[in-house]
Formats: sequence, C-alpha cells, structure tokens
Amino acid sequence: MELIKIGDKTYYIENPTNIGIYKIDDENVYLIDTGNDKDAGKKILKIVEEQGWKIKGIINTHSNSDHIGGNKIIQDRTGCHIYAYNIEKNFTENPILEPSFLYGGYPFKTLRNKFLLAKESIVTNIDNNLPNGLNYFPLKGHFFDMIGIRTSDNVIFLADSLFSKETINKYHIFFLYDVKEFLNTLDKLKDIEGKLFIPSHCKATDNIQDLIELNRNKVYEIAENIYNYCKNEVTLEDIQQYIFGTYCLNMNENQYVLIGSTIKSYLSYLYDENKITYEFKNNKMIWKQL
Repeated sequence: MELIKIGDKTYYIENPTNIGIYKIDDENVYLIDTGNDKDAGKKILKIVEEQGWKIKGIINTHSNSDHIGGNKIIQDRTGCHIYAYNIEKNFTENPILEPSFLYGGYPFKTLRNKFLLAKESIVTNIDNNLPNGLNYFPLKGHFFDMIGIRTSDNVIFLADSLFSKETINKYHIFFLYDVKEFLNTLDKLKDIEGKLFIPSHCKATDNIQDLIELNRNKVYEIAENIYNYCKNEVTLEDIQQYIFGTYCLNMNENQYVLIGSTIKSYLSYLYDENKITYEFKNNKMIWKQL
C-alpha cells in the first residue's frame, strides 16, 4: 500500500480497492472505504499512525465486502464512527445480507468467506453527518445505494461506478445490481467536473470519458449477447453456461453467485425494456425473445 497526496487535504492509498483519506484538521482524518479484510485494515492503521494522524470516521461508499472489510478492526482500535447511506448501512451492519442476497437463500459455508462476508461494524446513516469539505452523491447501479465522495480539493472518489480497462478485458462481465441505473449513472458521470477522479479499482485519472464509454459499450454488449441467446427458449442456467463459455470464465462458487446475480439483473433489464419475456414449462422458467 502506498500513500499518495493528491490535494491540500486529500490523499489515497493505492490498493486493489483504493482507500481515500481526507484531513479535517492537522490531526484527524476520515477514510473512504477500508479494503477487503482485517489485514487491509491493519495496513491502513499503520500508514495513518506513521503520519501522526487519528481516524475520526470512515465513509463506506457501499457495502460490498472489499470496501468494508477493514471496518471492524479499525473501529475496534480507534472507536471511530462509520457512515453509510440508506440500504448500504443495513448491509454493512449485517454483512450476512450480502451473500444471502447474492445466493437467494442462506449461503452455504463456502460462500461465507471474506470475499462475500465481512465482519459486522456499527454504522450511522450518513445523512448530514459529514464534516465540512466532504460531500456525497448517488452512484446507483452497481449496488443498492452506492455513493461517491467529493472533497474540497475537487477530488472525486467514484466507488465501483466505473471498472478498469484491464478488468473489463479480463472478465468482461462485472457485477451489477441494476443495469438501467448503472447506465443512468454513466450518463451523469459524463457531465461531472473534477480535478482528479478515483474509481475504486482503477488508477487515478483526470479524464474518465473513455472509461465511461468502455463501461457503457461492454454493458450493451453483454445485454445484446443475452438477448440474442434468448432467440431460443432458455433457462437461467443455460444463459449462465453460455456467458461463462463465451467469455472463457471459470465457474466457482463466488463467480456463480456474483455473475449469476448479474445475469438475473440483465434479464430484468431486458424484460423491462420489452425485449424478452418468460413463461413456465414443465416447471421451468423459460426466457425467450418477444
């Protein structure tokens, strides 16, 4: 982990999940997300302590485990407050909700792993609780009530509203809860102005326009592939197998629930756009083009 200064008060720690740091005064800082587990939390604590700072609060952009995994150890050691918005607060306080939601039932033991199930922490609704110099705004689509953060240095933390070129080229399909809202968020990001943008899983950049189009085009590509495959009568399992095969992905329990849930979201999007429909045959749910 490397601490990088990007404004008078704004820093970030370059990490698989980038961590934001904002100084509210000479001594106290707020974190933006905490990484994927207690080890990430320990490293964040070490970096902060080396600077002589104290963690006053944590802002979670959303409740996926790779963004809240360090919450508990940091809160236990510092007593800091943790802030999240609306449904994300509930998931962060009750992290069993994430694997349960993804699986659609009680998650079997191999799904109760650190990549899907973080430790519980005590969370306050973000409301108007942020200090001067920090503002939040909605970034719906990837998860229920994900938010972005703008600092007084005009640095914008974009959470998982954009995925990197490397991620898209390697995996093609990335987790989405609401496809239409994700596309709406991309439209809004086209007009957002800032000095520097920090998506959670991309390098910091002063221009996100190409990244927006890359994400948008890939979403349309996935939607079109699923739509075309529904020219025949197919089940969800058929579609999953097709998508994994098309993009040379390897199925495991984590990918099964993450990509499986995402494919369901694409089916909802296509259904709501009046492109596909469903019926039940022989007690199977069948998807097909209209």
